Amino acid sequence: MLDHLIRGATVVDGTGGPSRTADVGIRDGRIAVIGSVTEAARTSEDAAGLVLAPGFVDPHTHYDAQLFWDPYATPSLNHGVTTVAGGNCGFTLAPLNPERPEDADYTRRMMSKVEGMSLVALEEGAPWSWHSFGEYLDALEGRIAVNAGFMVGHCALRRYVMGPDAVGGQPSPAQLDRMLELFHEAMEAGAWGFSTTQSSTHSDGDGRPVASRHARPAELLALSQAVGEHEGTQIEAIVAGCLDQFSDDEIDLFVEMSAAAGRPLNWNVLTIDAAVPERVPRQLAASERARAAGGRVVALTMPILTPMNMSLGTFCALNLIPGWGEVLGLPVPERMARLQDPEVRSEMLRRAGSKEAGVFRRLADFGRYVIGDTYSPENEGLTGRVVRDIAAERGQEPFACLVDICVNDRLRTVLWPMPTDNDPGSWALRQETWRHEDVLLGGSDAGAHLDRMCGAPYTTRFLGDCLRGRKLVPLEQAVRMLTDDPARLFGLRGRGRVAEGFHADLVLFDPERIDADKAVLVHDLPGDSPRLDSKAIGVTAVWVNGVEVIRGDVVTGAVPGTVLRSGRDTRTVSTK
Repeated sequence: MLDHLIRGATVVDGTGGPSRTADVGIRDGRIAVIGSVTEAARTSEDAAGLVLAPGFVDPHTHYDAQLFWDPYATPSLNHGVTTVAGGNCGFTLAPLNPERPEDADYTRRMMSKVEGMSLVALEEGAPWSWHSFGEYLDALEGRIAVNAGFMVGHCALRRYVMGPDAVGGQPSPAQLDRMLELFHEAMEAGAWGFSTTQSSTHSDGDGRPVASRHARPAELLALSQAVGEHEGTQIEAIVAGCLDQFSDDEIDLFVEMSAAAGRPLNWNVLTIDAAVPERVPRQLAASERARAAGGRVVALTMPILTPMNMSLGTFCALNLIPGWGEVLGLPVPERMARLQDPEVRSEMLRRAGSKEAGVFRRLADFGRYVIGDTYSPENEGLTGRVVRDIAAERGQEPFACLVDICVNDRLRTVLWPMPTDNDPGSWALRQETWRHEDVLLGGSDAGAHLDRMCGAPYTTRFLGDCLRGRKLVPLEQAVRMLTDDPARLFGLRGRGRVAEGFHADLVLFDPERIDADKAVLVHDLPGDSPRLDSKAIGVTAVWVNGVEVIRGDVVTGAVPGTVLRSGRDTRTVSTK
């Protein structure tokens, strides 16, 4: 007898092949039968007019901590994501050195700063009961609703072995050997691979460059080579050029790391803007060089626009503009006074628009900011309005107008920069770029930057756009890009397709309605901390390993997810 039967669905199986109407039967957590099914089932439902697809695979998340207080990985699960990859960007919660209990506090403060996680939530929501990476994985086993795999973060390896010297120092030969030993232990416990960052934007809780940024190529290549000694593994890496354009040295590093491991390396995130036509060819040059050298470098890119809000009151991308951190890092009263000084504002504007600001120059058009949440009577009615319009009414320069609004709220005002890449040329370039063999959809950062952005709904929003919006790709191809493509990159065994014998990770949705609602701020994290959330529209149900976890955008409370371990749950993916 079947456990559940889904009758008459339009099955889009993830391969990119034509959809078909079929019944799908589930038994013992797997897809038992597809076709015209007459076998009895304990439960069944009529899915006529609905699409049944494989559960979506999100290749870049930071759910490492959130899964402890939110085993449902919301809102990703609501939007059909059944498998998530964590441990990205060199940041993981393990291993932790048992001889230095203060390392847990350092890790929490680093994650709060670099990944925008609530420090209170990190302190109160996770048990911090582990030391080894295997113990961390075991702490999640049996209590999550999604399938989750995790890289080993370079920063944690360095901190474990080198202590405070991990920031600024170089490992001795013995320390590097110990780092490799720890890494192998983590891989044997089921870690997916190795992640690292060299990005100039990544700083720890003390404002210093995170540990992995101090690593030299020899250290990175030694760890990469170790990746290749384990089955079903890969590399994820971030460098400064990921934000804009790679340097030759960064391309060489990616190529050498992938070739040393004999494994794919993926990076986040390829931004596509027709106003910068040279960016995409430059970024994909890493992929071309890697293939020539026996490696593979894969660029993640988002198929939707995911705005990130800004604030003059809390740490955000504005702090990374050269010279701005000195002002925005001051105590609020002093910061407000400095921001109201015309000379200070003039210098900040000059530096924001200068060549030294690099990619952050795109943040300097303050007339294109939209006012979000406000908190003072003086700002009543400004939410949703564009700064340039308000400034014109007041006879002010836009940045001065923006500062006045923020000062009224004691710098708590939420600011939304209008995207610069929402033009037809940019969307045409995206459509073209998605065809590249080394470009993969993803990069949501779900679980991070919780009150600044909400990338988790990219799956449903993309499908809605494909079905009723720009229609850049047909439904079958869109589903493949969200399911089988990432599953194949990670070497997932028995996931990513609707096929007999595969794990029953499934999403059932209404093609006439599938979409994501607008992001709203909610206070549901430990300590009443805020985050942005987005409701799923048109998602009827989601199953993980054959168990219903979502029905009508509501979690069922079931936790059938698996901690996916390398080798057991993943196979080695060739770089050829």
